[in-house]
Order: sequence, then structure tokens, then C-alpha cells
Amino acid sequence: MLDINFIREHADIVKDSQRKRGESVELVDEVLSSDEARRESLRQFEAARAEQKEMGKKVASAPADQKAAIIAQTKELSAKVSEYKEAADKASAEYTTAMWKLSNIVEPEAPEGGEDDYVVVKKVGTIRDFAAEGFEPKNHLELGEGVAGIDMKRGVKVSGSRFYFLRGDVARMEIAMLTMAVDQAVEHGFIPTITPTLVRPEAMAGTGFLNSHADEIYRLREPDDQYLVGTSEVALAGMHADEILDLSKGPLRYCGWSSCYRREAGAAGKDTMGIIRVHQFDKVEMFVYCKQEDSRDQHQQLLAMEQEMLGKVEVPYRIIDTAAGDLGASAARKFDCEAWVPTQNRYRELTSTSNCTEYQARRLNIRERTEDGTRPVATLNGTLATTRWLVAILENHQNPDGSIDVPKAMRPYMGGLEVIEPHAWEA
Repeated sequence: MLDINFIREHADIVKDSQRKRGESVELVDEVLSSDEARRESLRQFEAARAEQKEMGKKVASAPADQKAAIIAQTKELSAKVSEYKEAADKASAEYTTAMWKLSNIVEPEAPEGGEDDYVVVKKVGTIRDFAAEGFEPKNHLELGEGVAGIDMKRGVKVSGSRFYFLRGDVARMEIAMLTMAVDQAVEHGFIPTITPTLVRPEAMAGTGFLNSHADEIYRLREPDDQYLVGTSEVALAGMHADEILDLSKGPLRYCGWSSCYRREAGAAGKDTMGIIRVHQFDKVEMFVYCKQEDSRDQHQQLLAMEQEMLGKVEVPYRIIDTAAGDLGASAARKFDCEAWVPTQNRYRELTSTSNCTEYQARRLNIRERTEDGTRPVATLNGTLATTRWLVAILENHQNPDGSIDVPKAMRPYMGGLEVIEPHAWEA
């Protein structure tokens, strides 16, 4: 949610942000109109309420011959107060509805355009020339099946399409990767956190996930009315809802480990092979609460953390600055790290980090104490490792015989294992 005072004073900036996102510019005028109606109806209610209180005092001190008339006036005024109260509540609800539709204000440096209008910030690593090495690379599913590590058929049998089993050394590799991510985060002062994967509607709405992407979220309806999270960002943001934080010693930084769930409702026919786009996966997510003026610096630190992890798994990648029209509702700016996938001959997203400024904190009422009272904090998030990383690791570290080299940094987490060898399924 945005600051209504900022919208009143800088409606042109908010409208330009909406335009860059490809969202309704007229919504800004709707918010301002509903704000004016809300304030006017509240003024009428408060004036009538004050008059009602004064009338009540008159009843007590009025002469006997005047009391009946004053009581009649009091009843008439009471009905008017109720009418104004109902109107004020309605106007307030309409204002809140309009405000919650607005997306965050895009940072001026974010590229304009849609999904394909990103800007490549930099490229890191060398792309392997498999032709020069004399063999055709296998895709991650062939490799995973060859080492008895990825079982899509049984995943489908148990749970339906886009589910899977990870087994053996591939399962160990995921655990190693996620554990390595947590260890790195702890080294940088993050608090490791195992988060709930079911959340209340207030947490999901507060983080901005019930807007245009609501159809991607699994929902448990009656009698529970809860949502399965697509990222631990939701739980980590909701954890401090309605609280005042102490940021005097610096940002509050969490590292959340959870299973995540996404319906992928808008992805029909896309990436149905393997574990690129699945309904359930595991992820380590960074989440930061900081002072408003520190959010840009914290954003760069999260991006650096992601690059540090990608360096450990030794895959070529690039960083892109996401265009305004491809940002989620909460993000003012977002950088993605995309790894090279040899068999697709292109880069695929592995991480993203978003600066949500005060947008989520206003919706969830998360503040810090200042000399002048309190103010909303800023929130940021960033992926540090997730199941999809296995795609890039397997394909970039494969050998002609179908074996997979374990990246050096991961070997201590896998009992010193250096190579995952092909072998037949045991069952």
C-alpha cells in the first residue's frame, strides 16, 4: 500500500508508475476521489457525533417542560449519527479497496516495457562448448534418470502432473545446496528460520500476492481458509505484522527454508519436462526489514549474496534488471540471476531479488520507532537457492558418460562425494 499523503502531493509520479507497469492510470484518480469522499463523510460523522454529545448534556440540565422536546431532538440526531456512521464506513471501505489495488511505485531506474524488455546488467562465467568437447549434452531429466535421481513418472502417479521424486545423490545434492545457502546466510548475519507453509489470507494479501497472480496460489477453503505459500517471503513478512521493530542496530535479516507451492495456472504447455516449472519445490529465501533510506543498499547486498551462491555452484549466469511491466505488485525494482541451460541454449531464471520499499510494511502495519514517533519499515526479499538450481547444476557439470561432477563447494556437504555416477534404478 502506498502513502496517501504522497499520492495527494505527487499524483503525477504515481500515475507515471502505473503507466510504466501497464496498469490503470485512472486508478490514481479513483483513489484520490475515494479519499476525498472518505474524509468528507468522516467530517460529517464527527460533527454530528459532537453535536450528539452536546445534546446529551442539555438533556440532563434542561427544565422539565423542555426535556421532552430535547429528547425528541436527541433521537432524531441519533438516527442521523447512525446514518453518517454507515456512510463513513462505506466510504472508508471503498477507499481501502481502491488503495489496495495500486501497485508499488517503480524506481525511476527500472527499465520500461514488458517481459522481454529487461536490461542485461552483466554476464558471469564461461559457457561450455560441448561440440568442442566431442559430445552432445543431455538434458537435466535424462541425467537425473541416468543416475536414478529424478523420478517424474512416480511423482505423477502419486500426485499428478508436475510432481516428482528426488532420490539418492540428486536428493543429497538438493539438501547440500540448501544447507550451503543457509550457512552462507548465517555467515552474513541472517537468522535461519523454518517457516509455516500455510498462511492466513491477511498475510498473503499483505505481501501483495492476491492481485494479478492470485490464480497461481493454492487455497484451502472451508473450513480453513488458508493459503499454501509460493515462497517463505509471505510467512517472513507476516511474522512481524502489527509490530514496532527496533532497527537501531541495523537491518533485521532472516533466511527462511520451506517447501513452496505454485499452481502454475498461467503456464499451460510451458516447461512441462523435468523440474523447471513444478507445483512443489524447496527454497531458501532471504528477507530483510530495514530503514527506508537503507533499502537500495540492502538490495545490492542481496544481489551480491545471490552471486556468491551462484559462484559456489559454478554455473555461467547473467543478471537482468527486470522491466517495470514485468514486476510483481510489491516490487519497486527487481534483479534476476539467470543461469545458462545448455540443452535449451538460453538463460533461465534461478534467483530474483526485489526491493518492496514500504509497500508491504504499510499493508501489514510493520513500523520502526523514530524520534518523531513511528514510520513504516522497508522490506526486501531474495532467493538464495531452490530446487530449479539442480537443472543448471546437472547440465553444466555433466560428463560424456552421463556422470555429474559435484561442484567443489558442495562436496563437504555430500560426504566428500566428487562425482555422481550413472546407475540403474533399484526399484
